[in-house]
Amino acid sequence: MARQNQARLFGVLGDPVDHSLSPAMHNAAFAAAGLPHVYLRYRVPAALLPDAVREAKALRMGGLNLTVPLKEIVLPLLDAITHEAERIGAVNTLLFPPGGRTVGDNTDGRGFLAALRGRVRLSGARALVIGAGGSARAVGAALCQIGAARITIANRTPARAERLAERLGRLGAGATAAVPLAALERGQGLEDATLVVNAPAAAHACVTLPRRSAACSWTWCTAHARRPSSPAPHAPAGRRSGAPTCCSTRGRSPSRPGRVAARRAPRWPARCTPPGSR
Repeated sequence: MARQNQARLFGVLGDPVDHSLSPAMHNAAFAAAGLPHVYLRYRVPAALLPDAVREAKALRMGGLNLTVPLKEIVLPLLDAITHEAERIGAVNTLLFPPGGRTVGDNTDGRGFLAALRGRVRLSGARALVIGAGGSARAVGAALCQIGAARITIANRTPARAERLAERLGRLGAGATAAVPLAALERGQGLEDATLVVNAPAAAHACVTLPRRSAACSWTWCTAHARRPSSPAPHAPAGRRSGAPTCCSTRGRSPSRPGRVAARRAPRWPARCTPPGSR
């Protein structure tokens, strides 16, 4: 096992991935902790994921994060997954422990709960989750764990929404339902919702939510990172100060992250050498 002060290469894989703030957060955290590691982002189409995982192990990388569209399709490539990842059915973190194995974990659900702790009442919540990909799976599983009264899944592909709703029912959700994404513009699924979670697998998916009435009060949060200059794709119409609350579920680094490099993420495989190995 590498010593803690030996420089290691870490990264996030996805397609698209240029919007990811993970390098800024992780590199700031490494700097704050006095560690010499480097965290980069790589554009990896789904078809290249097996090669990317194999080459990451050959490079002896310290670990990887996964984003769209890799969180579910990586499962057959792993030697083991944690209980949390198995429960969610998706992986956002790859670990390379001694012995050559590749282990998958999922921290999305824990991050979601940590971001909202003390800010939103989740036990007994009537939640609407927009999306049915890896992030939505993690949010749904976390809501089951915390005791949400009802979870409604809205997705562009209704069949995916129905499958996720059924899965959450097996995990012990109080009640589940599935609606088409377009139905949200008519207010379906929002009638008595107390929490709306934006977790689309496709960053370009877009729908306008109707203005909330005085009788309808729900909290809005987002479960994925976006460019700071880009509006959330499902932002409620007529949004105003104080309503609703927007909470990011991504972890924050211990120091200010600073600006993200403007250059585009390279395609994998990038012919890179781990820091300190030359």
